[in-house]
Amino acid sequence: MLELSPAEWTAVALSLRIALVATAWALPFGIAIGWLLARGEFWGKTVLDGLVHLPLVLPPVVTGYLLLMWFGRKGPIGAFLYAAATLGANPALVFFTVTLPLALPGIVAGVLLCFARALGEFGATITFVSNIPGETQTISAAIYTFLQIPDGDASAGRLVVVAIVLSLAALIPAEWLGRRASARFHGE
Repeated sequence: MLELSPAEWTAVALSLRIALVATAWALPFGIAIGWLLARGEFWGKTVLDGLVHLPLVLPPVVTGYLLLMWFGRKGPIGAFLYAAATLGANPALVFFTVTLPLALPGIVAGVLLCFARALGEFGATITFVSNIPGETQTISAAIYTFLQIPDGDASAGRLVVVAIVLSLAALIPAEWLGRRASARFHGE
């Protein structure tokens, strides 16, 4: 059995919490933009599609910098949020009974990608919120830190195993759900 130190458990718990919250927040926007790109025809569609895929190809530190500039307390969105402290087949029926079920395998894949990306994020995390043990140190940042200190290899290795287990724990059910949804909605 893998025995993790309290610092390692803290990094694992924070990573899971961040990945789950990021996924929950991104899911409605992802579904809305996915629907718009799949069903809509409009000027700028190619640009929007490019913007959607941009975070996948940008260096993570660029993403972190942009998050800091936009969502930091002095950024346009961050300042606003800090000040606020806080289908009779109508279109909705068609969306929930036809579009959403057909898109379910893609949604599952998107949720998995979002979760995995958030779980493994390093560059944006280091840039945006630093690497403070117990507060902002995720699995990836903890692995990096442990690799920088003498005798940290064992701790880094344990966290690598945890990251692999968590990734597989997300991949296997997602693959099963995707196949089941595909079979259910495509009659396979």
